[in-house]
Amino acid sequence: MNKLLEVTDLKKIFGGSVRAVDGVSFSLAERETLALVGESGCGKSTVSRLILRLTNPTQGTIRFEGKDITRISQGALKSIRREIQFVFQDPFSSLDPRMTAGEIVTEPLSVHGLVRNGRERRSTAERLLQAVGLSSKHVDNWPRQFSGGQRQRLGIIRAFALGPRLIVADEPVSALDVSVRSQVINILQDMQEDKGTAYLFISHDMATVRHMADRVAVMYLGKIVELAPKTSFFAGPQHPYAEALLSAVPASHPSKRRRRILLAGDPPSPISIPSGCRFHTRCPIAQDVCKSSEPPLKPVADNHLAACHFAQAWPIASRLKDVDAPTEGGRFDNVPGDLQVCR
Repeated sequence: MNKLLEVTDLKKIFGGSVRAVDGVSFSLAERETLALVGESGCGKSTVSRLILRLTNPTQGTIRFEGKDITRISQGALKSIRREIQFVFQDPFSSLDPRMTAGEIVTEPLSVHGLVRNGRERRSTAERLLQAVGLSSKHVDNWPRQFSGGQRQRLGIIRAFALGPRLIVADEPVSALDVSVRSQVINILQDMQEDKGTAYLFISHDMATVRHMADRVAVMYLGKIVELAPKTSFFAGPQHPYAEALLSAVPASHPSKRRRRILLAGDPPSPISIPSGCRFHTRCPIAQDVCKSSEPPLKPVADNHLAACHFAQAWPIASRLKDVDAPTEGGRFDNVPGDLQVCR
């Protein structure tokens, strides 16, 4: 597949000392879904804001369709933002309470001059609402008149209105009730299949990640520590932090109980990052070399990268054979609860 997005050595330092993103590199192909996972504060959302150019990077490059967009002007960004859209986590605060549903979903079209008059805008709004299972009668409703799931549908179709090539979805279902989460996930999948859009999917819900993603990137303290195809990742993660994330996924039956890996302490501050491997202060297998030498993100299997001195040297996969998640492929019928991987 052709590379749609290429991120190289991306860094963002706030206030001269807070290394929120510290050398992140990855690519995203057309029609692909890359899941970005990790604890709160690891830099996932900052990466998304950098890609959207809502925040300027300190260092590194962002290429979209081969074009360097890292430092292009605000005027040039207008055409890029037609191709890269965002789905926010909170489906209420992301919608303007002073605008009707029809105005919300067609606002991007108006900004880019793609609707000519009020009649065309209204008919387009009705068509967009129907595309995500809402009624055309909802076109004049206010955001407060919708449920959380319905509001998120508005956010999704607003993002799709311009026909973008890439959508950055930052925890798009975490604020929703379990009963409606599967509906929104299915809408995202249907829209991707219909439009051919690529997703950068940010989530802490590993069950949803397993269902949605083609590849998984695990972030810890501003860096990617593991990057692998979904099948390879869930069959056997090669970084101890990734194993700890998966060990927190609840099994659906008592017979599938497994060892839970509890990480000691909290993540270090991005103001004072540990020397060597930045995970060594919480790692259950850390050795002296981990304290002095930072491991590079390197291949450990086919298309499977990990930043660990002891990748493949300890029996990870044997402890994860019973990880329970929705069936790969197809659609969600029952979505597990909020599987927070870190507490």
